[in-house]
Amino acid sequence: MTGSPKYLPGVSLILLGGLSVSLTGCNEAQTAQPPRPAPTVTIAKPVVKQIVEWDAYTGRLEAIDFVEVRARVSGYLKSTHFDEGQVVTKGDLLFVIDPRPFEAELSLAQATLSQSNSQLVQARAQLEEANAQKEQTQAQLGLAMAQVRRARSLKSKNVTTQDELDQLEAAYLQAKADVEASQAGISSAKAAIETAQAVIEASKAQVETAELNLDYTRIYAPVTGRISKKQVTEGNLVSGGTSTSTMLTTITSVAPIYCNFDANEQEVLKYTRLAQNGKRASSRVAKNPVFLGLVDEKGFPHKGHMDFVDNRFDVDTASMRARCIFPNKDHTLVPGMFARIRIPGSAAYNAVLIPDSAVGTDQSSQFVYVVVDNKVERRVIEPGPIVDGLRVVREGLKGDEQLIIAGLLLVRPEMEVQVKPGKIEVVEDGLPNYYEPLPPEQWISPEPDPLPTTPSPKVSSLFGKSRNAP
Repeated sequence: MTGSPKYLPGVSLILLGGLSVSLTGCNEAQTAQPPRPAPTVTIAKPVVKQIVEWDAYTGRLEAIDFVEVRARVSGYLKSTHFDEGQVVTKGDLLFVIDPRPFEAELSLAQATLSQSNSQLVQARAQLEEANAQKEQTQAQLGLAMAQVRRARSLKSKNVTTQDELDQLEAAYLQAKADVEASQAGISSAKAAIETAQAVIEASKAQVETAELNLDYTRIYAPVTGRISKKQVTEGNLVSGGTSTSTMLTTITSVAPIYCNFDANEQEVLKYTRLAQNGKRASSRVAKNPVFLGLVDEKGFPHKGHMDFVDNRFDVDTASMRARCIFPNKDHTLVPGMFARIRIPGSAAYNAVLIPDSAVGTDQSSQFVYVVVDNKVERRVIEPGPIVDGLRVVREGLKGDEQLIIAGLLLVRPEMEVQVKPGKIEVVEDGLPNYYEPLPPEQWISPEPDPLPTTPSPKVSSLFGKSRNAP
């Protein structure tokens, strides 16, 4: 048939294939996603402020004075004169032991002393008598000697007989013997005086001992502090004067009070290096301030100072014991309590502080993200301790960077970001940002007892002049 179209199966397939490709391309163009917008992060400048690194320790409170009140003499407990659990003052009467046996001992010792004094008086009288007798015998000896000389002269002239001469010579020998006997009496009297004086000294010692024992029947508080309960009731026999004497009660001082803590070798070396470099005075020579807080207290309301650093490390714990002291005027601190303490671990300096949440960690370092020209940069840092709720950055930041503080998980280095301003909050911990060692007028450490100026008189008499005497 001329002029009528012919059906071509191949051409139809080609047209259909082209149409299908064209439709598929249109659908892909219509479903393509637009580019993602840059993530939004919160930025803020690090906080730059003056700080002091306060090192944290856990300590245990300890009384300065702890006394076990024990009897020094044995006897029956007669009475008690304190309220259990209350504060007593040094010198308060606590217990009384039956004093009657000790009063009798004192009376006996005083009687012995009186007897010794009488013996001394008698010995001195004997010495005077012996001296008088010696003078009498010497006079008789002189007379006998003169008579013998005269008789010998007369005998040579045959004026007297031999018998008369012999009698006079015998009288002379007798007078000479009497003089020697009187000299012996004087020596005996002197010995009796020395014996009496020694007995007197012994009697005086017995009197002093008896007086001491009588005084020991009244037991007084040796220190000021809080007293415990009584361990023995009235009417019981207590033993005293030995290492196993009966313990009657205990007293612990309450104000001021110690707090002991331990520092390891690394910490002690840090303080040593700081002192050597002149950045922090050693607590061995300076009273550095210390702050303390109890379990239920916020912050560290109690202020004291360092008091003692031991002279060696404990070989079992590899730590060194240190001690601080606090006034404890309100008696809140009780011996045996645990306490949180802070001691200065550095001098005051300007530090860069950032939130701990802004710090990332990988296997080898810690880092932060900062924004420079809307791009993220990674900065490796050296972190320090927490101060005022923020992390100290020792190295890696200067303090003028735009630090990412929120949205860290959305970014990576070299990524473009959108920023919004934020603020780093400083949470004050109540600790000062500057300190100095306490001046002497603010020290509360107990002073040592003064040195004795001279020994006791008895020691001086035994060893001569005192070494301390000018």
